Amino acid sequence: MSIQIEHLNYIYSAGTAFERQALTDINLDLPDGQFIGMIGHTGSGKSTLIQHLNGLLKPTSGRVLYNGTDIFADGFDLRRLRSKVGLVFQYPEHQLFETDVFTDVCFGPKNLGLAKEEIEARALKALQQVGLKEKYYKMSPFELSGGQKRRAAIAGILAMEPEILVLDEPTAGLDPKGRDDILNQVAKLHQERKITVVLVSHSMEDIARYVERIIVLNHGSVLFDDTPREVFCHYQELEKVGLAAPQVTYLVHELREKGWDLPAEVTTVDEAAQAILASFRQSHQSQQEA
Repeated sequence: MSIQIEHLNYIYSAGTAFERQALTDINLDLPDGQFIGMIGHTGSGKSTLIQHLNGLLKPTSGRVLYNGTDIFADGFDLRRLRSKVGLVFQYPEHQLFETDVFTDVCFGPKNLGLAKEEIEARALKALQQVGLKEKYYKMSPFELSGGQKRRAAIAGILAMEPEILVLDEPTAGLDPKGRDDILNQVAKLHQERKITVVLVSHSMEDIARYVERIIVLNHGSVLFDDTPREVFCHYQELEKVGLAAPQVTYLVHELREKGWDLPAEVTTVDEAAQAILASFRQSHQSQQEA
């Protein structure tokens, strides 16, 4: 299910002494099935923008279209939209509130008016999809670890079977294994269910590894919107707005400056390893032929 954003502006506390322009003339098309990364410095407007995707915030001006229909038009069903555009907040405590994990995950599909059997089947499937073990199902969500809470929060959204999954810093505060576990599960869901994923993250390595498109926000405007390779080629411009490229990008550029024949658009460790190995073999072969 596609979302189009047209000339979106958003002002906090409009008409007061605390008025602040958070988003300025945003125009984006989020088509079906893409894995999209969204990056920007703190205060760039990322969280504000994603809260427009399912109508939690209403534009000061401009439109958000879901399958061609303005989500704030008279008669539009925002409740149904929020079952199709699932938003997982940065802090899972903000959306976990039931007495146990299983009941919490059942909450969303229950509000859709489904039968008890369907509700429980969806909850069980979602918990299995995020890799949360059965021994946690009857525990209070607040007894879980940080990574387990995030899995439970994601499961609660997946149980509504959304077409678009929006994740706001889903790995913040997790150790490397927990981060990889969460993102690998999200990538698997994207591949298996062909859902659209919007991943907001400060980790350039995670963005480079998983997404196919990056939207860069700077002071409430879109600075770049392109593939990871193209965006991270502008690493100097990214640095000027408080961002950076993945560490491997800097390594590759340093090697290029030292004479290595490597492509400038390398963004992941795997790509760098293959490029360095190919360059080494080519150099070795040239030396033998000489």
